Amino acid sequence: MNDPTTLTMKDIAEHFGISVATVSRALKDSPRISAERRQAIQQYARDHNFTPNVLAEGLRRLHTQPVRVIGVIMPEFVHYYFSTILHGIEQEASAHGYRIMVAQSGEQYEREVQLCQSFYENKVCGIIVSQAKNTQRYDHFQRLIDAGVPLVFFDRISTGVNASRVVVDDYMGAYQAVRHLISTGCRRIAFYGSQMHMEIAKNRFNGYKDALLRHGLPFRPELTRICDNRRDAEMLTPDLFDGDYYPDAFFAVNDDTALGILYTVKRMGLRVPEDISICGFSNGVRAVSCDPMLTTVEQYGTRVGEEAADILIGHVEGNIPMDRVEKRIVRTRLILRGTTR
Repeated sequence: MNDPTTLTMKDIAEHFGISVATVSRALKDSPRISAERRQAIQQYARDHNFTPNVLAEGLRRLHTQPVRVIGVIMPEFVHYYFSTILHGIEQEASAHGYRIMVAQSGEQYEREVQLCQSFYENKVCGIIVSQAKNTQRYDHFQRLIDAGVPLVFFDRISTGVNASRVVVDDYMGAYQAVRHLISTGCRRIAFYGSQMHMEIAKNRFNGYKDALLRHGLPFRPELTRICDNRRDAEMLTPDLFDGDYYPDAFFAVNDDTALGILYTVKRMGLRVPEDISICGFSNGVRAVSCDPMLTTVEQYGTRVGEEAADILIGHVEGNIPMDRVEKRIVRTRLILRGTTR
C-alpha cells in the first residue's frame, strides 16, 4: 500500500476488490452503490486521509463531456477597446457554458489565415473575429463558412463574405462629433483616419465629411491624413501648420491618435481647446488620464462583445439559422470633456 498521503482511488479499489469506477461512484454518494458499500468506502477514505485528484477527474470528464470552445481573433490586445470587447465575449460565453480561446493576428493577414486554420483544426464551435488592417483577401473566412463553421465579425467587418456582424454606429458617432466641433465655432476641422479599404474607416470618414457639408463648410482634402496611431500623429501633425490654411480642430479615428495630436500641439505652444479642439473615438482609460481630458466617442465595447457572442451561440445552438446573416449595430455617445470648447 502507498503512503496514506498519496492514497489513490486505485488503492481503495484494490483494498475492496472492486473497480475504480465503483469507488468513484461511492465517494460521490451515488445511489447505484448500496448504502452499506458506500459507507464502508467513504469511511476507509476518511481514515486514510484520502483527497481526490480534482485535475485528473476533470481530464477524465473531458472525454465524455467535451468543452465547448469559441475561437476569438483580435487584431491586438493592447487597445482598451478590444479588451472591453473581449470582456463582453467572455461574460456572455461563460453564462452559456462556453469557454473562449483567444489569439491576436498582430494586424497581419498571414497570421490571421493561420489562426483561422488552427481554430478549425482544433474544432472550435465557431469563430468571432475583427480583421487585420492589411486584410484585403477573404478566402480564409469563406472557407470557414463553406465548412459550416459559424463566423461572426465585430468592429472591423469583411464585406467580402456574407457573415453575421456587430458594429458600432461609426457614421453617426463621427457625424455627431464633428457637428459638436462646428457648433463650438470650429471651421477648419482636420480628419485622421485608417486605411479606406476598411468599412470602419469609410463610415467614420463619411460621417466627418457629411457633417462638414451639411453645415455649409467645405471639404478640404489637405486636412485629411491616413493616420491611426500616436506615433504617426506626432510625426504628421506639425506639417498641417506649415501653410496659411491650418486646422483649428481635429477629429481622430481613435483615442490613441487623438492623444498624439494633443501632445504635439501642446509641444508646439498651442492651447487646447482655446486654439485647437480635439475629439477622439473609443473612450478608453487614457482619455481621462491626459490634460486636458479628452472629448471622445463612447463605443460600448463590452456590449459589442456580448452581442457578438450572443449571435455566435445562436448559430451554434440553432436559434439563429446558419444561413441567416445577423447584423447588429451598437449606438455610440459623445462624451464631452476638456479638449473641446
